[in-house]
Amino acid sequence: MIPLDLAAGASQEYVEFFCGDFRRTERRTGRKSDLSMSRTKTASKCLLAIFMVGAGAMHFVRPDFYVKIMPPYLPIHRELVFLSGICEVALGVSLLIPRYSRLAAWGIIGLLIAVCPANIYVYQNQELVPGSPILRLLRLPLQGVLLLWAYWHTRPTL
Repeated sequence: MIPLDLAAGASQEYVEFFCGDFRRTERRTGRKSDLSMSRTKTASKCLLAIFMVGAGAMHFVRPDFYVKIMPPYLPIHRELVFLSGICEVALGVSLLIPRYSRLAAWGIIGLLIAVCPANIYVYQNQELVPGSPILRLLRLPLQGVLLLWAYWHTRPTL
């Protein structure tokens, strides 16, 4: 079985289902470095999923913030905020299901591309969101980092 700390109350079967069997790569190749990469990628996938679910949930907790940063040329702002929140949560959860994981990663890439105009709009209209202009500028390259992070999970673990 997987040597994981199950103090949080999750069963080992639950952890294996959502986060994968860490021994799988070692059995296939016999190399510890592959096992280490498998663990790293599995942990990364779980972190990305948590990030996506958390970000999606915020669309329902603070919808007015997201409505405010929507570019004016997009229609039905509130509905699009809720739709993108639903997509973020669904893709984050799907990322944890091995059968749908790679497809979910591609979905995350598509979603990040779809919300990029909002980040550009926020940078161009500094008065919309309080805070430093540098923080708004950093949102743009952060999108690229998130895209690369999701892309890594479209690739099979060797």
